[in-house]
Amino acid sequence: MSTSPDWALLDGIAQAELVRSGAVSAEELVRLAIERIERVDPRLNAVVIERFERALAEARAPLADGPFAGVPFLLKDAVCHSAGDPYHFGMRALKEIGWVERSDTTLARRFRAAGLVTLGKTNTPEMAGSATTEPLAYGPTRNPWDLDRSPGGSSGGAGAAVAAGLVAVAHGNDMGGSIRIPAAACGVVGLKPSRGRVSLGPELGEAFGSSTHEHVLTRSVRDSAAVLDAIAGYEPGDPYTAPPPHGTFLQAALRDPGRLRVGVLRLPPALAIATACQAAVDATAALLDRLGHELVSVEVAPLWDELQGGEAGAALATRELERLEQRVGQPLARELLEPATAYLVELGASVSATAYLADAQVAQQWARRVSASWRAQCDVLLTPTLPELPPPLGKLAPTALPPAELLEQIGRLVTFTAPFNGTGEPAISLPVWWTDGGQPVGIQLVGGYGEDAGLLSLAGQLERSAPWHARYATLE
Repeated sequence: MSTSPDWALLDGIAQAELVRSGAVSAEELVRLAIERIERVDPRLNAVVIERFERALAEARAPLADGPFAGVPFLLKDAVCHSAGDPYHFGMRALKEIGWVERSDTTLARRFRAAGLVTLGKTNTPEMAGSATTEPLAYGPTRNPWDLDRSPGGSSGGAGAAVAAGLVAVAHGNDMGGSIRIPAAACGVVGLKPSRGRVSLGPELGEAFGSSTHEHVLTRSVRDSAAVLDAIAGYEPGDPYTAPPPHGTFLQAALRDPGRLRVGVLRLPPALAIATACQAAVDATAALLDRLGHELVSVEVAPLWDELQGGEAGAALATRELERLEQRVGQPLARELLEPATAYLVELGASVSATAYLADAQVAQQWARRVSASWRAQCDVLLTPTLPELPPPLGKLAPTALPPAELLEQIGRLVTFTAPFNGTGEPAISLPVWWTDGGQPVGIQLVGGYGEDAGLLSLAGQLERSAPWHARYATLE
């Protein structure tokens, strides 16, 4: 561990203050970030698409007068896209044709309006479909705390980049844990906001059903909150939107949360988790107790019910591939799909509309039972983020196992995260605990739907009580 005061280890708000005060120019800050990426990223492979010259030109031009004006930023190469930049979604098929996007998503525009300067795009598994980041298109991203381990997925490139100080803020999205898992694996902050908090417009109302949530990975809770203030809100045509907070999310992150009933999830006997993951939960529960919160042991029986979702999930993969082909105006080479993607696409092609709707309705009923169960017992739910430490690279690589077996193993890693994509409730992974060997172990806090502000208040209190800012991965 190092405690260098290097600018790269400041959070985004602090970097923006440097620019605003004139202590450093946006161009200087961007140039320093580019130099750090060029120096450090060859060991990580987190940044797979560069836009350095465009970023420098944007930093020299008048920037949007947003809260993060001049702050270097990385965009995940999935779902959110920017006009004039490559968009490959972790796919060899899109990389092969050199696809360049023609338009901005609503979120890309909002990032730009916040003043963030995008330096490039981060690595992601094919179609963001794994809990590790090892696509055949670009190769594996390495965990900066242990280069032989995965940084998690699907926002693994983003998590590794923030942990290594390449940028303070990086975009991610979460379909089953894809923000929270890399945050836990890489020792950073990862919030999945409430469903509908951040628009998927203008093309989409939903992505991969209602499971996709957009946000960022950050070094600090206040950055996560301030970015959410900048990007949240209804876009005309959105099918739904989360209720706005009272005040701002940043104000919430800086205030005391009051005394809360925190439920510590009681696991069924058959579910074994790693000792380190249980230790992280226990240490966090002890800290919450010292902070004056009421701890209760919570059983959420519906959480472990078998869900009928395989057919619906496969159909969504099939539709996403069709949508991409329509967007690029040509068929994508099926032989370039990774085995698990090809397996899902083939399975999904045979799913009827009525079978898809039946699966969706079962999932909705299950989500109601889960939310009602835990909310009747507590205000906030505490769980592990991951059931085990990040797997060694190669263990869950695209060709490591037969597709069905690989998908089953990936499913274990999303045990604690995916349920709250189903319920749409906000959930955050925090690096409160570390092993004796220096590996971060994230814990997850879940809030009631629309209660993102309260969740950020509790996260901010934990951060002030057990600060992690001085910890960063030393790769130089």
